[in-house]
Order: sequence, then structure tokens, then C-alpha cells
Amino acid sequence: MNKKAFIFDLDGVIVDTAKYHFLAWQKISDELGVEFTPEHNEKLKGVSRVRSLELILDLGKIQATEADKNIWLKQKNEDYLGYIENMNESEILDGVLNILQFLKEKNQLIGLGSASKNARPILEKVKILDFFDAIVDGNDVTNAKPDPEVFLQGARLLGIKPECSIVFEDAVAGIQAANIAHMTSVGIGEKHILHEAQYCFPDFVHIDPSFLETLIKK
Repeated sequence: MNKKAFIFDLDGVIVDTAKYHFLAWQKISDELGVEFTPEHNEKLKGVSRVRSLELILDLGKIQATEADKNIWLKQKNEDYLGYIENMNESEILDGVLNILQFLKEKNQLIGLGSASKNARPILEKVKILDFFDAIVDGNDVTNAKPDPEVFLQGARLLGIKPECSIVFEDAVAGIQAANIAHMTSVGIGEKHILHEAQYCFPDFVHIDPSFLETLIKK
């Protein structure tokens, strides 16, 4: 049996925590007097917390000291943690559990590659932590996507070569990271946005087991 590494992003792929990030960033933006829309939030997908704040400050043409930035970063994270505190299994996106169960039954290796520093507690809250053979999150890497560090580290922990790894991503930066790492990239979302992905599906409900079988046998 071929063993492959199936590496999942977290936000917007397994759970929709993007809405909580949006609320937390919007609160900071309001305090700074910066208009922050869902469209602006799209550009923060897969981007580190520090870089996200920089983009918001750029929007408002705001100069800030490192001390100020650290206060806002801490505040954003505290607000975000408050929002995710009550997460449960109902927040797992449609079709995800079926895919995880299928891959487990096929003895495939499952990893997480996320910019989130809260990945483990979120997986615990939605009760799917046990599916994952390796977790690499924002606490483990220094370079944000599109740098491939998070996925390369995941493949290394799983003992699988990059070219035998498959990445599921909803963000352009994540798809680019997977492609740079010479991994198979599978976009979850709108094809016109994720056009750099080798494959693209609107969600996991549209992924047939036969497609996964093909990837395993490759």
C-alpha cells in the first residue's frame, strides 16, 4: 500500500475560524479608525498575525511603535480566544470528517500545517485531534506562507517526501507554498481565486473517495 502524507490547513479548511479572526481584527481596526471589510479579511487568509496587523496599519496609513503593535497583537489574540472558547464539533466544515475517516481507513498519514498558534486547542475543542499524526502550527515555524516551511516540516515529521504529499488549502498563499514545496495542491474554495491549485473543489462534500484513491496510488 502506498503511503502518502495528506496535510490540511486549519482555518477555512477544517473549521471556519476565519469569521472569528475577522471579528477580532475588525475590533482592533475600529479602535484605530480603519475601515476593515470582509474583502480586506480575505487578504489575511493564511497570513501570520504580525503580518496581518501590518496590512491593517498600511490600510489606515498608520505608523506605530513596536510596543503599540505588541499591545494590539495581544489584544487581538485575547479577543480571538474568547470567540473560539465555545467551539464544538458542529463547527467542522461539511465533508471533512468523512475525508479524515476515509484516509484513516486507508492507512494514510494525516498532518496539519497551519499559521494558527491555536491549532491544537481548536482541534481538541472540535474533537478531531486524534486523527492527526503530526501537527505543525504557528508556534513551530518562523516563515509564513507562501514560504513552504510549514508543509515541509509536516512532511518531514510524517516521514514522507514532499512529492508524495498532498496539501488541502483555501488560501492563495497556502496553495503557492504547496506548489513551491513540490507537493500536490488541492484548493478548497472558488476556482477563480485558487487557480494556481492543481485541483480545486468548492468544499470537501464534492471530493469523491475515488479522487483520493487516485492520489494514493500516484
